[in-house]
Amino acid sequence: MAKADSKSANKAGKTNKSSLEQVLNEQVANLNVLYVKIHNYHWYVKGENFFTLHAKFEELYDEVTEKMDAVAERLLTIKGSPAATMKEYLEIATIHEATGKEDQRAMVQTLVEDFATLSESFQEGIELADKAGDEATADLLTGFIADLEKHMWMLRTYLG
Repeated sequence: MAKADSKSANKAGKTNKSSLEQVLNEQVANLNVLYVKIHNYHWYVKGENFFTLHAKFEELYDEVTEKMDAVAERLLTIKGSPAATMKEYLEIATIHEATGKEDQRAMVQTLVEDFATLSESFQEGIELADKAGDEATADLLTGFIADLEKHMWMLRTYLG
């Protein structure tokens, strides 16, 4: 009976690891799509808040770059394979590209929504990492959620 329990535990562990890898890959894809989207906003923002938003968008895409790299490297550390092409990112991501028609308010509102999507995905990753006994991944994603919550607060405050 112990053998059966051991096999079940191994199977569950593999399932959790595979699911964790899938969630981390989704995050890599989302962060890459978000990076391109925020660059679009940085380049095409217009209006009375141009200087404020232009600088904020640059700050955000720089931060997204660091998070993207950290998640991809964590995925490699746990012997996963991060997506690494635009085709893969667009197939996997749950965040959508910029339309190119957003005004400054829509840009900020969309980022709030995208950050909420990322936060939910990071929470899912934390839960899977906890189940797999992967404290390093859970800690990494927990810090990311705190960063996103602060950005969402600031962006919502901007929207009024």
